[in-house]
Amino acid sequence: MQNHILSIILFTPLLGALILLFVPKENKDAIRWIANFFALAGLLVSIPLVPMFWAQRFEAGFKFIEGAPGNWIPSIGAGYVLGIDGISFLLIMLTTLLGWISILSSWTAIENRVKEYYIWFLVLQTGMLGVFMALDFFLFFVFWEAMLVPMYLLIGIWGGPRKLYAAIKFFLYTLAGSVLMLLGVLFLYFHHQHVTGTYTFAFQALYDTAPRIYSDYGPHVATLLFLSFFFAFAIKVPMFPFHTWLPDAHVEAPTAGSVILAGVLLKMGTYGFIRFSLPFFPNVLSNPATFLGMTVRGWMIFLSIVGIIYGALVSLMQKDMKKLVAYSSVSHLGFCTLGIFALTPLGLSGSVLQQINHGISTGALFLIVGILYERRHTREISEYGGISNVMPVYATITMIMFLSSMGLPLLNGFVGEFTILQGTFMENWRWGAWAVPGVVLAAAYLLWLYQRVFFGTVTNPKNEKLHDLTPREVATFVPLLIMAFWIGLYPKPFFQILEQPVNHTIAMVRPDYPQPAVNAAAQPTPNVAPAAVLPAATPPSAAAVSASTKMKGKN
Repeated sequence: MQNHILSIILFTPLLGALILLFVPKENKDAIRWIANFFALAGLLVSIPLVPMFWAQRFEAGFKFIEGAPGNWIPSIGAGYVLGIDGISFLLIMLTTLLGWISILSSWTAIENRVKEYYIWFLVLQTGMLGVFMALDFFLFFVFWEAMLVPMYLLIGIWGGPRKLYAAIKFFLYTLAGSVLMLLGVLFLYFHHQHVTGTYTFAFQALYDTAPRIYSDYGPHVATLLFLSFFFAFAIKVPMFPFHTWLPDAHVEAPTAGSVILAGVLLKMGTYGFIRFSLPFFPNVLSNPATFLGMTVRGWMIFLSIVGIIYGALVSLMQKDMKKLVAYSSVSHLGFCTLGIFALTPLGLSGSVLQQINHGISTGALFLIVGILYERRHTREISEYGGISNVMPVYATITMIMFLSSMGLPLLNGFVGEFTILQGTFMENWRWGAWAVPGVVLAAAYLLWLYQRVFFGTVTNPKNEKLHDLTPREVATFVPLLIMAFWIGLYPKPFFQILEQPVNHTIAMVRPDYPQPAVNAAAQPTPNVAPAAVLPAATPPSAAAVSASTKMKGKN
């Protein structure tokens, strides 16, 4: 099983979609049971991956590799190659968990075209998993595009009043970025052939030749190539100012679509930055040349900070709960990209952990909004007040997830944001100082929202008879609550999982950056803190060593 564990996880949801094709569309209950069974099966088959990966967490390179370069379409050098490291492992586990929760939350929310809904949702699940598993660019691009169509249909068919506008906007934005990325991939593909004489889409091979583009073709070509990938990933995150499709998509999408969009799809952009933009173009990021007074890396930091502040300020002004949560994603993902381009082990570790945290907390927030919408069919904040009096369990869970999203200590959001800010301050204190107000503003818009919706007396008669959470609805929150407290109270295992890939990525991007010593836990010693969390000691410079030697000679 271990040799094919990734393929089993990848194709379990697709198997469910194929079986649903043969179920009569009139039998809605059978369709729901089968879809939920395969969504849960997708989560259960991924659980054995946890102890398997844990045993290898300090080993270098990708793990559980399946296939070989060029074994799929040999004529062009495309292969069915799967493999994961600590970064993709955490994102895969997040995907299988949120996939099951999203489908479970759809039980009563979807009444029309039920069969098609669940089929497309399971196909979407396969596409998302494939993006995080693929080690071949051709295969990666197939999965990247494969998840675009199901998400377009989920918004366009089962969305709100402006669903077609939102779906087309989402599709066009994402497709534009995908086309630019495809051009960049082809350039890397032909450049590799020029250097080695071999055509291949394998990540490992391209990691070796892509950085040479800077010296072979010059900084301008390398920067344009970096931008071809940047636009694809920045749109997907989305970074400011490429975020305008996101609020429309979130507001119009069904609740489960919003959960999976915020929880997983947005992470494909940050994953792309880490997996491709950093190791492929290290010289572009370290290039001192400026555009309008800032380096490429400076622009990445600037856009991240603007996204943090802008998203939080716009969230404060929203009257629609779902739109407020949507803009909060722009702010939270700004922290993730800030951590990535800080180019420190702490910043990068915090970024990946915050991506997981965002999926947990924001996924829960969209579920929370969806539950009220199912009962009242309105998301206007002014329609509510005093909800805690009639839905106490719902109000308690909401408060916990709000505190998680705003980064309260002992909950998951605090660990990610604190680590990102610490890594950013170590690199440039001004970057961190500009980002900190985003934390304060997050507390402002979330606490103000909670006050208006849950505190006080029930002023609207329509809210007096609202029933509290059902057991099925509680079941969708339980795993998210467990993860929020686990990461907040004991994040050490997550940092250990991230240690090896994070340090390896930083070594590729900044070869001169001080690398931590080999983790003693690999020997093993479980009580040693992960090196990704502790700043490495700066070694003495060559000049200092030389000066010391001269002084000894004089003495």
